[in-house]
Amino acid sequence: MQRRIRRRYAAERRFRFFGMAAVALSAAFLAFLLVTMVAQGWRGFTRTEIMLPVDFRASGMSVDRAQLTTPGADLALAGAGLENAVKDAAAASFGPGGEELISESAWIKVRERIKHDPSVLDHAVRMRVPASSELDQAVAGRGTPEMLSAAAKLREAGSISRHFNADFLQLSDSTDPVAVGIWGALKGSLLTMFVTFLIAFPVGVLSAIYLEEYAPRNRWTDLIEVSINNLAAVPSIIFGLLGLAVFLGSWSVFGYKVGPLLPRSAALVGGLTLALMIMPVIVIASRNAIKAVPPSIRDAALGIGASPIQVVFHHVLPLAMPGILTGTIIGMARALGETAPLLLIGMRAFIVTPPSGLTEPATVLPVQIFLWSDEVSRGFVEKTSAAIIVLLCFLLAMNALAIYLRNKFETRW
Repeated sequence: MQRRIRRRYAAERRFRFFGMAAVALSAAFLAFLLVTMVAQGWRGFTRTEIMLPVDFRASGMSVDRAQLTTPGADLALAGAGLENAVKDAAAASFGPGGEELISESAWIKVRERIKHDPSVLDHAVRMRVPASSELDQAVAGRGTPEMLSAAAKLREAGSISRHFNADFLQLSDSTDPVAVGIWGALKGSLLTMFVTFLIAFPVGVLSAIYLEEYAPRNRWTDLIEVSINNLAAVPSIIFGLLGLAVFLGSWSVFGYKVGPLLPRSAALVGGLTLALMIMPVIVIASRNAIKAVPPSIRDAALGIGASPIQVVFHHVLPLAMPGILTGTIIGMARALGETAPLLLIGMRAFIVTPPSGLTEPATVLPVQIFLWSDEVSRGFVEKTSAAIIVLLCFLLAMNALAIYLRNKFETRW
């Protein structure tokens, strides 16, 4: 008997050890992921800048000052040769090939400075402009010997510095890794998630209420339940094909072909597609939350004269809402990280302007990360990691919201 007791205690200690080892291994993988992403992506939130002297009087630019206060100021400055003037100033300051040290978007920063203060056209000024992607990599110790030498000279002269890149959080996609931003994709994700929630939540919850409280138990109900459980496990790319066929496919009406019902690459189409994908998850989570409400609540409500619909909406649904909201937000977090279904409906377009509506072309964070990871330029590697950090923060915020709602509305019996 003593040997059996010792073996039982030893088995319990081994089980406890393996459980702690599994938790420690999971935490180690998570820490490795976070440390790797932060180590590779923190530079994506910063930008190397060069102090560039520019003498607009010697550039020969002819600009109508009256146009600088009108909406056509951008075209006026571009037509006056501002881009060439900035490149000539870089070549004059840093020698032959100096224009390769500044970014392609450097003249845009100069343009904004002129629009803010037109008096700079009357004298020579020194202003900070973004460095090229090659020079930025050289500052980090990577690049050609020529760029490494140029970076060392600029550092000795005090003409180079690194600052927080606010444009990364305010701009959209670009072919220049120095000028890219995440705001267009982030706004597209917000609009897509808004449509997804607006469609999937009410339909999923009402479906769960009907199946759990009102639907008769017969063969058809069993078939519906099996179908919902199967749809929850279907690969996401299948829903992309469904969205492509239903929302963007051509239809035939009385023998005449009708074009796509909805605009391609729009947040509306992406939201509808993702709503179809997470709706089975919401139905299952909502049904489980409704089942968890004790039957005594229903019996007590019916005993005091409440109608069946009052029992559901006044008593059962409020008590089940924490579980419903938790399942919904977890489903939304899954939808936020999806890429495959959105690629099929055209949300991989090159979007340079943030969408201002649900029907305008848009992209989302996972697709933007996928597109940047396929770029050849080394500068996009840091931007990709920085975008992943933004996506992880978004997912953590949604999961934290789910935990908060569960704890706030949860009732302990």
